[in-house]
Amino acid sequence: MAPWLQRQLNHLMTQSGHAWLLQGPSGLGQFELAYALAKTWLCENPIDKGACGKCKSCHSLEVHTHADFMALIPEAVALERSWPLTETVQKELADKKRKPSKDIRVESAREMVQFSQRTASSSRGKVVLVFPAERMNHITANALLKTLEEPPAGFRFILATGAGDDLLPTIKSRCLSHRLEFPMLDEAMTWLQTQGLNSTDARVLLKASGSRPFDALELIHRGLSAQTWSHFPQAVLDGEMNFFKAFTGPDLIDALQRLCHDLMSLAVGAEPRYFSASHLQSFQQGLKLNRLSAWSKQLIEASKTAEHPFKLDLMQEAAISQAQKFINMN
Repeated sequence: MAPWLQRQLNHLMTQSGHAWLLQGPSGLGQFELAYALAKTWLCENPIDKGACGKCKSCHSLEVHTHADFMALIPEAVALERSWPLTETVQKELADKKRKPSKDIRVESAREMVQFSQRTASSSRGKVVLVFPAERMNHITANALLKTLEEPPAGFRFILATGAGDDLLPTIKSRCLSHRLEFPMLDEAMTWLQTQGLNSTDARVLLKASGSRPFDALELIHRGLSAQTWSHFPQAVLDGEMNFFKAFTGPDLIDALQRLCHDLMSLAVGAEPRYFSASHLQSFQQGLKLNRLSAWSKQLIEASKTAEHPFKLDLMQEAAISQAQKFINMN
């Protein structure tokens, strides 16, 4: 387990309470910490570091068949994490009747209510993990709320989120809160190298992710290498449209937002956060904070429709053209 998560698990193991909200910026390991805590609560022989990993309960969780555990996660996230879906959902998606939901559907919350009413199979009680908790709409959250307010004996919740401010106040008020901590640089670097990155790539991608290691790995999974990230600012400046063909709409807008942030930092004499200063040398002169602020606002608007562009190549061309307009030094 990542060392910064192990420290937090050790702390949470000493705490009581039937509902925990694990929150903080995305990419710090919310799901991994929540799942480790659930495994520890259900483990038949927990040890100092958490679940034993050897008992029947631990094995059942590993193969996703534990009778006393339920995960409320969006279908899209389940597919990304190779998490099982119900036969009905699998059939609907296989028949292309609809796309995987990116939200936690109210049907799942209703299934959780039924789950809560069944007797636990062991004395360890039952656990529901909700991730990402911000993906609950008001209807789903309200369906969850009654059980969260008055859970059966031995019934516990873990809600994990990267956007705690988006949760209903009524949900947050029923939970004990734990804010995830950022790892130290050396332990984040070491951990990323255990995941297969060399030290140079790990450093570039850790900076690209804003020091959030799981987001750094996600960049790799989305096909954004350290070399691609390093060249991104110059490609924007030069309008290398072929370079951006590998970017999805959301990835491109997200990268532009990070570039805009760093250019605004340079404009006021601060250090860039997401790119190395050496990758921004071509921008050092002539940056105008008011123009960059206007660009930032336009990127926020563009992010609202980035997942569903009418035509991706036109959207990319428009986004890069707009970027050049706001950073043009002439």
